[in-house]
Amino acid sequence: MIVDFKELGISEDLTKLLKRNGIVTPTPVQQQSIGYISSGRDLMAQAQTGTGKTLAFLLPLFEDIDTTKDQVQVLIMTPTRELAIQITNEAEKLREYKDVKILAAYGGKDIGAQLKKLKKSVHMVIATPGRLIDHILRKTVDLGSVKTFVLDEADQMLLMGFRNEIEDILTKIPKSRQILCFSATLDSHVKRMAYRYMDNPITVTVNAKEITLKSIRQNVVESTDRNKSGDLCRVLDEDNPFMAIIFCRTKRRADDLEVVLHKRGYDCQKLHSDVVQAKRERIMKSFRNGDFQYLIATDVASRGLDIGGVSHIYNYDIPESAESYIHRIGRTGRAGEEGYTCLFTDPKDLKQLKAIEESIKFKIPRRKLNGGDHD
Repeated sequence: MIVDFKELGISEDLTKLLKRNGIVTPTPVQQQSIGYISSGRDLMAQAQTGTGKTLAFLLPLFEDIDTTKDQVQVLIMTPTRELAIQITNEAEKLREYKDVKILAAYGGKDIGAQLKKLKKSVHMVIATPGRLIDHILRKTVDLGSVKTFVLDEADQMLLMGFRNEIEDILTKIPKSRQILCFSATLDSHVKRMAYRYMDNPITVTVNAKEITLKSIRQNVVESTDRNKSGDLCRVLDEDNPFMAIIFCRTKRRADDLEVVLHKRGYDCQKLHSDVVQAKRERIMKSFRNGDFQYLIATDVASRGLDIGGVSHIYNYDIPESAESYIHRIGRTGRAGEEGYTCLFTDPKDLKQLKAIEESIKFKIPRRKLNGGDHD
């Protein structure tokens, strides 16, 4: 059994830096991936947020980057700005070990500042597809020296319709590149795209159910669309969580719920793709600091959100798949702490609830609300 990062070939200095940051033992996805990435193999990894996948690719890539060369050697693509910011933050922490110049390129950020940075040395680009295509069209970024291309949250990239952009970007990097594909699900669409561009990739699968569910207490509240907001408020009053995320299916649902909760005096803010980028970053910073109690979010906006201290997850709307359910609730129960999640269902959701329970091999206990019948 692997007990530390040195056994995976990570240098002593980088291992010491990780220890100073409280990271001592590699997670399963790190144990299974780092050696293959270091040896230059193409790799497909199925892993949820919270499994340590970001460091699984950042650590070996940092080891490999030659800072004496003034060229982009690593390109990391993500579907959302939030995930790009999170990966950039993780990468910045590693610069204490090696002075890798990092460019974060995503929409909503001042392109002038990005252009200024591109005139200097850049070794690693972390980008969303739209902004990177913008730089390619402006001829402000040269991807001709990229050694490793990382596609993070590949399933969401395809779901959000970025396939053409990905294929266009792939034509701009050398044919002899290494490709790393990380995805919450490795369905046929992801595999088909991956195999089209990858060279005999290694497949790594981390069982998310074991990782995310063992420390999370789960409940279902059987409700109706008409009564759901009232039932949610009763649950929030009973639980009074330290920090909680409330998931909605659509931006409209998130908007409507925020209005309802504000009227009832709950300390909440919403996060979805129509909220302007600068405000999204302020909201995320405030939530991480514990400045407000409830974050109302859609799935796409929440991709990659890894926030310490979230004690409760509420699924106001049932997720579309068991994978999405696991992904949502995996944001609690971190680092040995017990988490709690509550799923609100309407009678029309019973088929989907049954599919989730069959997938996780667990019948989720029903929660009875205090106060008897619905208001």
